[in-house]
Amino acid sequence: MADIFEKLVKHNGPIGQHRERAHGYFAFPKLEGEIGSRMLFRGKEKIVWSLNNYLGLANHPDIRKVDAEAAARFGLAAPMGARMMSGNSGYHEQLEKELAEFVHKEDANLFNYGYQGIMSAIDAICGRHDVIVYDAESHACIIDGLRLHTGHRYVFKHNDIEDCEKQLQRATTLIEKQGSGGILVISEGVFGMAGDQGKLKEIVELKDKYEFRFLVDDAHGFGTLGKTGAGAGEEQGIQDQIDLYFSTFAKSMASIGGFMAGDRAIVDYIRYNTRSQIFAKSLPLPITVGNLKRLDMLRTMPELRKKLWDVVTKLQKGLKDSGFDIGATNSCVTPVYMKGDVPEATAMVMDLRENYNIFCSIVVYPVIPKGHIIYRLVPTAVHTDEDIERTLVAFRATKKKLDAGEYRVAAIPDMAEAS
Repeated sequence: MADIFEKLVKHNGPIGQHRERAHGYFAFPKLEGEIGSRMLFRGKEKIVWSLNNYLGLANHPDIRKVDAEAAARFGLAAPMGARMMSGNSGYHEQLEKELAEFVHKEDANLFNYGYQGIMSAIDAICGRHDVIVYDAESHACIIDGLRLHTGHRYVFKHNDIEDCEKQLQRATTLIEKQGSGGILVISEGVFGMAGDQGKLKEIVELKDKYEFRFLVDDAHGFGTLGKTGAGAGEEQGIQDQIDLYFSTFAKSMASIGGFMAGDRAIVDYIRYNTRSQIFAKSLPLPITVGNLKRLDMLRTMPELRKKLWDVVTKLQKGLKDSGFDIGATNSCVTPVYMKGDVPEATAMVMDLRENYNIFCSIVVYPVIPKGHIIYRLVPTAVHTDEDIERTLVAFRATKKKLDAGEYRVAAIPDMAEAS
């Protein structure tokens, strides 16, 4: 019999295998100072494009004031216990009511964390006779929810409506054969890697031919898209046809937690059956009260969203005018696609950080196929024209070096030792 820990030491996983050289620099880096477009990394100021602080609320003085006052009044322990048992409050219920109204649904249920919330909600909604049809590029929280599902699941090619219909046909045939069960279709309002919106309108049009319910993860659309900021469903004019609307507070609200909104009877079922919430301590009151203030600012300060989109438009136009491929993004998420291997990407990131003072996230193999590199930029309302121009200059310079093969021979130091 083998020691169960032995394999963990020998095989650290596709990312963990690089931990000794990457830790503290490429993985688990420490950004320090006030949250904003410029922060400290290893003691030097960098222009940061890696924070989902879309509307710049993280350090807004009104937000900081409410957070501080709520922490002083309630402390982080209150309310004590799970909401079902002893951890409910009027503030939690008020936040749910206001969230539901904001996204045009009857009711909403709070989650302590968005990731665990949607994962557990999928498990609660779907039984072993039900079938889930989902987009191939769904977020990890959805995939982990699918892992809990004991029934069938069919994946359709990313944003491919023809393939989605094909999988709906398969699901319908299976359920007719079983004699029981239903279908849940899952997509995203905005796909966080490529930045393209899910084809929500086209999916809901399939309801004319197939019987299913529709769950949308709109983590990146909530607060950034739509006339009022209510998300991708509002942007595409079909918010009322989304059966379950999910978002996290970790993006546009720069906070912690999440929620699921929909018809009152269904949300109530989720409230009483989502294991990650009914067996977990309630969302602390300072966070709940702070989220009420953040939601109020989303509703009443459209200038924050306008400033965000001014930055998005300038950055994305500047990248395209400079010859960069940013794919089919139609959201704030801004990917930059390049060709190269992992060592080249590593050398280029170090050059960007150390010599140009630009900090952005990079995606390489095994997350994407070999030979490809993606820079993933997240514009925010607090970025400036100077931030954008300096970033464009740096990108043009490093792309030129990449194309010339200069990064193929660059020596990569052990950053864990250097930190």
